[in-house]
Amino acid sequence: MAVALPKNFSEVRQHLEQPLIRNSFFIMASSFAAAGFGFFFWMIAARFYSQADVGIATALMSSMGLLILISRLGLDQSVIRFFPTRDRNRVLGTAVLVPTAVALGAGLFFIAAVDVLAPELAIVRSIAPFYLVILGAYSITWVFEGAFNALRKSEHYFTLNLLYGTRILFLVPLVSLGAMGIFGAFGLSFILGLVLALILLARCSVKPTPCVDRVFMREAWQFSAGAYIAGILMAAPNMLIPIMVLNVLGAESTANYYITYAIVSILFMIPYAFTTSLFVEGSHGEELKKSVFRALGGMLALLVPAIIGLSLFGEQILNLIGKDYLEGMALLRVLAASALFVSVCQTFISIAKVRNDIRSLVVLSSFISVALLGLGYAMMNQFGLIGMGYAWLATYAAGTLLVGLLLKKKGWL
Repeated sequence: MAVALPKNFSEVRQHLEQPLIRNSFFIMASSFAAAGFGFFFWMIAARFYSQADVGIATALMSSMGLLILISRLGLDQSVIRFFPTRDRNRVLGTAVLVPTAVALGAGLFFIAAVDVLAPELAIVRSIAPFYLVILGAYSITWVFEGAFNALRKSEHYFTLNLLYGTRILFLVPLVSLGAMGIFGAFGLSFILGLVLALILLARCSVKPTPCVDRVFMREAWQFSAGAYIAGILMAAPNMLIPIMVLNVLGAESTANYYITYAIVSILFMIPYAFTTSLFVEGSHGEELKKSVFRALGGMLALLVPAIIGLSLFGEQILNLIGKDYLEGMALLRVLAASALFVSVCQTFISIAKVRNDIRSLVVLSSFISVALLGLGYAMMNQFGLIGMGYAWLATYAAGTLLVGLLLKKKGWL
């Protein structure tokens, strides 16, 4: 199916005003804003805080991110899936209350067992109330971000990400607090974000009802459970690969991988934006086939020049960070090429969510997770760090073939 290109300004404007394209743009802009603010946040933190403070703060933030991931239960995805067909206030209230209660319970357990789970973070006990407040704000705003996308108001999601950038402003005033200054700057931005999110939701005529809607939970559970498992499977390699690289190749290779992946992840933001918007449009009943080809066309139009540009100028970017990181150039090119296959796999994941085909969703997610970790380990032992790049490319290329087989079997599109 050919994608018609706009021929004049009026058609360009009409094209950009389509919900899928407009929301994809704002989701992508949000990702770029988050990446940009994150870069400057850590650059300033590294200048004003000791390396030890940065390390402790990073570990605290990572622990919180892990608790949030575990506590979602897939309900953040159910908000998008069921918003168009059910009482939005009750759906959102349930999707906020249940995961946040789980997150706070997990947070209390983590604080109580920190001496066993992460002895180096024992300081969390002295800031337990503040840690839990930030954890709660983080959990709620995470769900609200998904709600804005579900409402086709991704510009509000973008506004929230701009506000999160205020964490940079808190770094210097809180420097006397050491690691807690960095963590506090991080947390305060989410507290401000929660206030703004409530205001923006009210403007959208949405007021979350604090309740547990059992009918919604029962209908959403099959979808939520599958989405939850698939989400963890897709996220697991990103958490485990740096540890695997450290164990196989050492600290220097780990740094090279982390920095290189951080640069290439900008490319992965493009399929993430379009496929999230595709999921939203499909949940609203838009014609799926048309939306899929429109999303793929938009992704390719941005990805191809971005991959070429990164391959040509990646060396200069790595050199800006430090000459020691130039060794990651070959890895950068291979990871960049894999973005094309990543976009196809992410597109299928959104299609499976819309079709409520949780089995296919889990099959693809399981294949990618197991193949990426297994091939990564084997190829790093044989080829060194570039082996991890080969594993990315081979896994997602094979995943694309699996997508083709699943689509043929299902008769979709």
